[in-house]
Amino acid sequence: MINSAFIESLHFSKDVLHIIVILLLAWVLLLVSRKLIGLFRNFLKKSADSAEDERRIETLARMFRYVATVLIALVAGMLVLSELGISIAPFLGAAGVVGIAVGFGAQSLVKDFFSGFFMLLENQIRVGDAVELAGKLGVVEALTLRNTVLRDNEGNVHYIPNGEITVVTNKSRGYAFALIDVGVAYRGDLDEVYAVIRATAAELRADAGMGAKILEDIEIQGVQDWADSAVIIRCRIKTVALEQWAVRRVFLERLKKAFDVHGIEIPYPHLTIYAGQDKHGKAPALRIMQQNETR
Repeated sequence: MINSAFIESLHFSKDVLHIIVILLLAWVLLLVSRKLIGLFRNFLKKSADSAEDERRIETLARMFRYVATVLIALVAGMLVLSELGISIAPFLGAAGVVGIAVGFGAQSLVKDFFSGFFMLLENQIRVGDAVELAGKLGVVEALTLRNTVLRDNEGNVHYIPNGEITVVTNKSRGYAFALIDVGVAYRGDLDEVYAVIRATAAELRADAGMGAKILEDIEIQGVQDWADSAVIIRCRIKTVALEQWAVRRVFLERLKKAFDVHGIEIPYPHLTIYAGQDKHGKAPALRIMQQNETR
């Protein structure tokens, strides 16, 4: 009796020791994998040619950490179950049947994983990109095989399942255009307006702080529309990716000051009532005003 109890306790202690060793090894492997992935990420970043390459490397590094964590945890869990005397063969044998059942009930989940895999494979988006997905516009904060996390300009966080993403609009690739519509009065001289716009854009590009964000001189595309109160002139400035909004704001601010200096009117919507004139060239509206004053 004593020997059997002692042997059982010895076996139990041995099993517990094995479980502890497995968990410790899993923990060490997690640390080592993250360290190796971090070193590999830093090595690739040294040879990156642009910020886009750095964002792609960071995205892939996060994905590798996620996959490594799942695999190590899965293997460690199976080994622990084996040490506890729980056979994993039935689990593996039932995996196919369960997989079929789950496949029918979780088609959207499978779609999410496949969509996320191909987005990563085709390098469509990366962490740090400004994108528009499923009607939401924001910066990619996290990207997994399951979903994409966006933070918009107001700070709201959107979790978008990858399976719901049908069109990806990436605003962070290579370069961008700051698209600007300028409204001026109908009586304004367009040649003078064009000259002021070009001069203002040239000053902005020569600026020490903003010049590095602008890639080419401004392109004035011409009259875009005849609005109710203004002639709309469309122009655009080629900029570094993600800098188009900052360039647009600064340019509009400087253009407003330049228009004020040159006396170019920036009209606002207003209504002019014309009542016509009689045969002597007098406007009936004036007589109405005089009648109101008499009253």
